[in-house]
Amino acid sequence: MESEGSPCAVPGDVPGDVPRVALADALVRVPRHRFVPGRAWALPRGGAGRWIDRGAEPGAWWDAVYSETVIYTQLDDGRTALTAESAARTYAPTSSASNPLLVLAFLRLLGPRPGDRVLEIGTGTGWTAGLLCDLTGEAERVTTVEIDPALAVTAEANLRAAGLAPRVVVGEGEKGCPDAAPFDRVHVTCGVSDVPYAWVAQTRPGGVIVLPHAPTMRLLRLTVGDDGTAAGRFHDACSFTPLRSQRRRGARGVAHTPPRERALSGGRAALADPPAGLRLLCDALLGDSPWPTEPGCVLLSDGVSKAVVARGRVSQSGPRDLWDEAEALHDAWRAEGGPGLDRLGFAVTPERQYVWLDDPSAPAARVFTSEDAGRGKA
Repeated sequence: MESEGSPCAVPGDVPGDVPRVALADALVRVPRHRFVPGRAWALPRGGAGRWIDRGAEPGAWWDAVYSETVIYTQLDDGRTALTAESAARTYAPTSSASNPLLVLAFLRLLGPRPGDRVLEIGTGTGWTAGLLCDLTGEAERVTTVEIDPALAVTAEANLRAAGLAPRVVVGEGEKGCPDAAPFDRVHVTCGVSDVPYAWVAQTRPGGVIVLPHAPTMRLLRLTVGDDGTAAGRFHDACSFTPLRSQRRRGARGVAHTPPRERALSGGRAALADPPAGLRLLCDALLGDSPWPTEPGCVLLSDGVSKAVVARGRVSQSGPRDLWDEAEALHDAWRAEGGPGLDRLGFAVTPERQYVWLDDPSAPAARVFTSEDAGRGKA
């Protein structure tokens, strides 16, 4: 292994081989409705949120449970009661029942097989833990870690009512569960900014870790190598509640400095609506990707620095000239042939983690920015 960490090869990054019939059977044997509370807030895909109450309006409740709908089950780590009024005011639930289609996409990438030993980070309602029990065929080989004691109690009750008894551990997910390792599969149900190396260390060589990568808002599938590193590629777009121990790391405030203004350079149309590959690079290397705030206006912010583009002008504030960096990244991306997601991946070693281009040993930051990726993350 090189001093900086030499990641394993990615053998095609072939998603898991869970037969569709196995997934269909698991959904029947572990039905979602057993894990959804009688009263909750439902947010259907592409629709407006609404309160659902099984006692008052059973039809609407069942429709929400068995549709492409995220269902909020906790707000503010339980400090705020979940009501129609409180849920309508928040955009950040701290626990939810995920969209079923995303759950299935997750499980296909994970590829749990009968007899696998599985670690889940973030028990939530318990539904995915239940599905993992069914897909592995041995509930005692599934360990699920939940940081919130109240959520763990509810999830364990839901699982027992469904006739399932995985090991439910109350603890910090970043630490994994070393006394139950090694694992064949690691299933993470919360947004992750920095992949804890403990998850890699507790996964056997050839094992798979699937997690929502928060900076890029995509599912990330990693395969662990013989050398204790992991590498893989990005898949479906997603958004998950952050891993609790990593929330404060992203809590920053925009620096109040006099704006620096200039005319907008020509030929930058791709930055207003970046293709998938360029968007991922912006998120990973700049800390954000440009997004429209209103017609003709684009915002780019890493939480400290900010750039606003409107009416042919660029206004930048904070320690970084973010739009200048975005333009340089765009030019480098074009020079490399405009790589899409099929050429980009992610690697985790004991010393660092980074987005790579074409090969896990080639940090993308070395190609697309003037800064070396040796800071530990890129």
